Amino acid sequence: MNATTLAAPLRTVGSLKSSRIESIDLLRGVVMVIMALDHVRDYFHADAFLYNPANLDKTNVALFFTRWITHFCAPVFVFLAGTSAFMVGSRKGKAELSAFLLKRGIWLIVLEFTVINFAWFFNFYFSLLALTVIWALAIGMIALAGFIHLPFKIILALGILFVAGHNMLDGIDAVIGGSGGDAMLWSLLHEQGGFRFPFAFVFVGYPVIPWIGVMLLGYCFGKLYLPSYDATQRKKMLLMLGGGAIALFVVLRLINVYGDPHGWSVQKDGVFTFLSFINVTKYPPSLLYVLITLGPSLIFLAVAEKYTGKLAQAFISLGRVPMFYYILHLYVIHILAVFAALLTGYTLSDMVFNTWVTDSPALRGYGFSLGVTYLVWIAVVLVLYPICKWYDTYKINHREQWWLSYL
Repeated sequence: MNATTLAAPLRTVGSLKSSRIESIDLLRGVVMVIMALDHVRDYFHADAFLYNPANLDKTNVALFFTRWITHFCAPVFVFLAGTSAFMVGSRKGKAELSAFLLKRGIWLIVLEFTVINFAWFFNFYFSLLALTVIWALAIGMIALAGFIHLPFKIILALGILFVAGHNMLDGIDAVIGGSGGDAMLWSLLHEQGGFRFPFAFVFVGYPVIPWIGVMLLGYCFGKLYLPSYDATQRKKMLLMLGGGAIALFVVLRLINVYGDPHGWSVQKDGVFTFLSFINVTKYPPSLLYVLITLGPSLIFLAVAEKYTGKLAQAFISLGRVPMFYYILHLYVIHILAVFAALLTGYTLSDMVFNTWVTDSPALRGYGFSLGVTYLVWIAVVLVLYPICKWYDTYKINHREQWWLSYL
């Protein structure tokens, strides 16, 4: 098992590829490609250095949806990681699964602090440590290592509580940027922010309470993929759960009282009012954010179980090597951005960061149009695909290589 096997569950194909569920790999592959769009936008789009693409006072429809569609990525990764954990646990005892989750969680934290941090910033001093989606996956796995020993119904109830109830904590503010224990703890748990260590500033992009909840719900969701579960009944359940999540999102959003710290409002026209309606909070993921991302994802799973075309198989290949793809795509994008900066009058040092890339003052004025950004995104995916395809085949044919279980 690899460090990302918990994001790559079983599928039912031939014996050489072992048994996996291809619809889950397909969904993951699709969101991985979408994820690359968001990160290319960070490093290439000129307006990324000027304003948030979800700022309705400054954005446009195309840019808004370029950002909004990428909201699906993190919750799908974390949710399906929990699903895969359930599948692993269905073949192993809970003690073995706990050890597996704990080791994988610790390994992902090591990667987040080192290999992934350097990919984002190209800074050998590591003066900024950003805890992002891999951090959320890691802490979710470590937490799940303990929670799996509870009764199934308790795990489900806790997942619902963490996802649906954490917005009740929105009124509590930590001292962002402080060094006190309160700021540190609250940044880690609920409020996006950061705290100072002697050697670095730690920015917590993914506070863990709701992400642990998503992981727990994904774990419970895995029950639908037991071999004993009827496929027709699973499809009906997926449609019901997905449609129910979307319906609940619409109801709660219309009420505009609970489920997201930022309510929607009437804008300059109907289109922007709709954008306001779906403009939900990711950091941390609000209840409404989880509903509107996981709801359609469940419907996708319901209709995708029989997708077998060449395009689907390409996405499935990517979905089977998520960690390899994740690390590789960050380095490819950042290296390409270095060349783009050099070719447009900037220096190598301008692409070395001690802030988040879009907050870098040296890059104000740098960047390209949204159209060019999309072309770069397509090029990145086309470059990554054959490499990931090769690695997927290599893993299948070299299962005896222990190190493959960590990438």
